[in-house]
Amino acid sequence: MPDDWNMRVRWSTKLGPQDVNPLALPPRTRLPRSIIDEASERIPERRSRVLVLAAVQQRRARTAALWDALSRRGRCRNRAIIVESVRDAEGGIESLPEREFELQRRRLRLPEPARQRVLQRRDGRYYLDNDWPSLGIRVEIHGIPHSEIRQWDEDLLRQNDISIDGSGLLIFSSYAIRHLQTRVDGQLLDMFRRRGWPG
Repeated sequence: MPDDWNMRVRWSTKLGPQDVNPLALPPRTRLPRSIIDEASERIPERRSRVLVLAAVQQRRARTAALWDALSRRGRCRNRAIIVESVRDAEGGIESLPEREFELQRRRLRLPEPARQRVLQRRDGRYYLDNDWPSLGIRVEIHGIPHSEIRQWDEDLLRQNDISIDGSGLLIFSSYAIRHLQTRVDGQLLDMFRRRGWPG
């Protein structure tokens, strides 16, 4: 195989028709199996989590297909993290910052939100990262892609649309979720208490 193909070749006698694409040449595994295999490599757990969450977020693989591929994989490295990540993706968590926010929410014992809820607007649909409709609270988590100027401008207009509803909107960067937890905790607790949360 030419070096510039940037491919790793692996051999296995344990792959059935559910895992191998019969039309592809050279033969290769289907994407859900490839994701599970790569997440099972000798890589950090965080990287395994990214592989699974990114595949679902980018609509490259459905969680049902990942479960199916994992069931045929047998014992593998990073299995607990892969299982946790597929469960997170099923629950609407689409990125590592959203996962870290979820851990923070649980630690604070805040109620479970609706995730990736569709909000219809005049110019299209928005997906809310975290929504507590009964309390009128919405939380958005922004990673690096939101800092690009076109994306940032669109995000600001979107946030205005959400705020026009009268909902309480909190926006946190992925940096704040990871490094400014005390401040994020304080703002979350203040918002929830002012909206009538008894916790």
